[in-house]
Amino acid sequence: MTDVRTPTRRGGSAGGRVGDSPIRPDGTPKVQGRFAFASDLHAEGMLWGRTLRSPHPHARIARLDVAPALALPGVACAVTAADVTGAATYGLIAADQPVFAADVVRYEGEAVAAVAADHPDAARRALEAIDVAYEPLDPLVDAGAAAGAPPIHPDGNVVRRIELRHGDPSVWGDVLVEGTYEVGMQDQAFLGPEAGLAIPDGEGGVDLWVATQWLHEDRDQVAACLGLDPGRVRLHLGGVGGAFGGREDVSMQVHACLLALASGRPVKMTYLRDESFVGHVHRHPARMRYRHHATWDGKLVAVEAEIVLDGGAYASSSSAVVANAARFACGPYRVPNARIDATVVRTNNPPCGAMRGFGAVQVCFAHESQMDRLAARLGIDPVELRLKNALGPGDVLPTGQAITGTAPVAECLRAAVAHPLPPPAGPGLLERPGGAGRTDDASRTRRGVGVAVGYKNLLYSEGFDDTSEAQVRLAGGVATVACAVAEVGQGFVTVAGQIVRTVLGCDAVVLEPADTASVGSAGSSSASRQTWMSGGAVERAARLVADQVRAALARRLGVAAEGLALTADGRLVGVDGAGAAVDVTVAEAAGDEAFVASAVHRHRPTTALDGRGQGEPDVSFVFAAHRAVVDVDPDLGLVRVVQVTTGQDVGRALHPTQVTGQIEGGIAQGVGLAVMEEIVVDGGLVRNPSFTDYLIPTIADMPEVLATCIEQPEPGAPFGAKGVGEPPTISSTAAVVAAIRDATGVDVTRVPVRPWDLV
Repeated sequence: MTDVRTPTRRGGSAGGRVGDSPIRPDGTPKVQGRFAFASDLHAEGMLWGRTLRSPHPHARIARLDVAPALALPGVACAVTAADVTGAATYGLIAADQPVFAADVVRYEGEAVAAVAADHPDAARRALEAIDVAYEPLDPLVDAGAAAGAPPIHPDGNVVRRIELRHGDPSVWGDVLVEGTYEVGMQDQAFLGPEAGLAIPDGEGGVDLWVATQWLHEDRDQVAACLGLDPGRVRLHLGGVGGAFGGREDVSMQVHACLLALASGRPVKMTYLRDESFVGHVHRHPARMRYRHHATWDGKLVAVEAEIVLDGGAYASSSSAVVANAARFACGPYRVPNARIDATVVRTNNPPCGAMRGFGAVQVCFAHESQMDRLAARLGIDPVELRLKNALGPGDVLPTGQAITGTAPVAECLRAAVAHPLPPPAGPGLLERPGGAGRTDDASRTRRGVGVAVGYKNLLYSEGFDDTSEAQVRLAGGVATVACAVAEVGQGFVTVAGQIVRTVLGCDAVVLEPADTASVGSAGSSSASRQTWMSGGAVERAARLVADQVRAALARRLGVAAEGLALTADGRLVGVDGAGAAVDVTVAEAAGDEAFVASAVHRHRPTTALDGRGQGEPDVSFVFAAHRAVVDVDPDLGLVRVVQVTTGQDVGRALHPTQVTGQIEGGIAQGVGLAVMEEIVVDGGLVRNPSFTDYLIPTIADMPEVLATCIEQPEPGAPFGAKGVGEPPTISSTAAVVAAIRDATGVDVTRVPVRPWDLV
C-alpha cells in the first residue's frame, strides 16, 4: 500500500537521447510488483466507497431510501442525486449524463446512490440495505430503430448525423460491389479497474488521486458537479493500469469526492471487474452498408456508405467518433466522389465512447472488406488494387482537405507484404486451431492470407483548441520536467526525458508527478497526441532554457549570443572573446545556476465539418498496413492467427523499443476484435462481465508479429515523430478477417468472427 501523502517522482534514470531505447523508469517496479497503481492507494482513516447501480437497462425509480443503509454499523454516509451540490450532469463533450439517476435509469449499471463505510464488507452491506424500487420500461436496444423511436433522453436519440458529400456522389462506375458489415461492442479490457482516493482538505476543497487519461478535464467536470471553483479541486495522477480510451470519461471521480466531503474523511473507491464492465464506455458497435464503384482497370470512382453507431445511453465522445467514422469511411485511397451518411444514436445499451482508433476501426473493417470484394470481382490481386488507389502527399481527401504531410501508404503496404510467410504448422497442439482444448483435424486445416490498410487522424480535430503546457528547470546538471501528462503505459515518462537530454545535453532528468495544481493542462492521453503535443511542449520549454543558458554563457564569455550555436545533441559551440574554441553541453554551461522556462504547444488551426462534410478538420494523418496469416478448421469453426506483419508510418521513432511494443499491443487488440472479443448485450443487459466470459488474447493466442517502421519525418511534429498507438489496431482486425475468408471461402461480414459463422 502506498500513502498518497508522499508521492514519488516519475523517473530519473540517466541516458537515452532521441532515437535510443532507454529502459523505462517505471518498467522495473512494474514487473517487480512494486509500482503503486491507483488501487494501491491508502490514507490514514480512509473509508471505502461503493456505488449502487441499476439492474435494469430502462426503468423509473419509484422509491429510493438510504436510511436503512445509514443505520448499519460502520456506515459513514450515503449520497444520491439530491446531495449533488453543483451541476447534476457531466460529460466529455455534452454534459448529458447524471451523477446519479434521479427519476429514470437509462442503462444497466447506471449510478443511483453511493455509500462510504469503514470496511469494504460494510459498504457492500450498505448497498444491499438501500431501499430502492424500480418500474421497468421497455428498453430501446436497436440502434437502427433509434432515430425514429420515442426519445429516451431529453436531448433526443440522435447524438450527431454527418452527411458527407464529395465530388459528384451520383456518379456510377463500370463495376459495383456492395456489402453490409457489423462490428460488435469491444471492451478496452485494461488490467487495472477504475480506482481513486479522495481526501477532503478541511476547508471545503478536495484532493483526488485517480487513474485517468486527462487530469484537467476530470477536474473541471468534478468541480462543476461539486459546485466548487476548479482551484479547490486538485487532481493527482494515480498509477494507471492501462486505458485505451476507457478512462477518458468520468467514472467514480465525482462519487468519491462527494462522499469525502460529506464524511469529512478520505474515501477510496475501487471497482471490481464486473462493475468495471458497466462503469466505463466501450467501443461503439456498428452497422455499415457500403457500395464501391470502380473502373474495369481498378480505379475507384465513388464510395457510398451508410454507417450507424450505437452510442448507448449517453453521448460521451460519440460526436467525435462518428466524425472519424465519416471522414475515414473510404479508407486511405483516392476517392474522387463520395456519399457518406454517418449517424450515432442513444439507446438503452451500455454507453460507448473512446477506444483505440475510435471510429476508424469500425469503418476499416468495412472498406477493406469492400476492397477485397472489388479485387475478386475484377480479378486483380488485392495488394495491387490497393497500391493502384493508394493515397499520397498532396492528394485530396473526401472532406476536401489535401494531405500536406507525409502519406507513405504504398510504402507501408509493400513493407507489410515483404516479410517472409511463416512455415506450415508443426505437430504441437498449441500450433493448431483450438490449442490444447478441442483441437482441429490437421488434415482439414486450411491456411489463408489477407491484407488490409488503414489510417486515422493524429491530434484533436474539427476546430478543437488542442494545447499542452510544460515547464523545464535546469540546475546542477539535473533537468526537472513538469507536465501533466497521464502516463497510461504509452511511455511518455521515457520520451520526455529523451527529448530534454537531446536538447540540453544532460544525463539526469526528473519528471515531476502529474497534477492539476502545479502546471497547466497537457490534454488527454488519447488521439495519438501526447508525443506530438506534450513532447512538443517539453521540447519548446527545453529550447527556451537552452536559449537562456546560451545568453548567460555569452555574457560570461563577452561575446554575442548569436555567436554560440546550439547543436542537435545539446551542445553550445563557438569561440570566446579571446578566440578560443567553446564546446560545452547546455547543462555544463548552466552549472549550478538555475534556469526555468514554460511553454505551451498548440497545433495549427483546424475547422469543423460543414453541412456537406467538407472542411480542414485534421492536422495530420498516420497510416499502417497489415498482412495476416491464419489457420482455420472450418468443421469446428476454430481459428488460429499464425502471423501478423505490418508496415507502419511512424514519422520518426523516438524510442524504437516502445514503438515496437505499441505495435505489438495494438495488434493484440486487433486480433481480439477479429476472433474473440465482444461484450454480449441482450435486451440491454451485459451477459459476460468478466474475463471468464469476455475473452481477450493470451500469450498462447498471440501470433508472430513482424514490423517495419516507415520513417518519414512529419513536418511540424517534434523531431518529426508521429503517434504510433492507434494504427496497429485499425487495420489488423480487417487483415485477420480477410485471411479467414481466404482460408474458408466464407463471406464473413461480422466481427468478432464466431465459430458458427464459419460452419
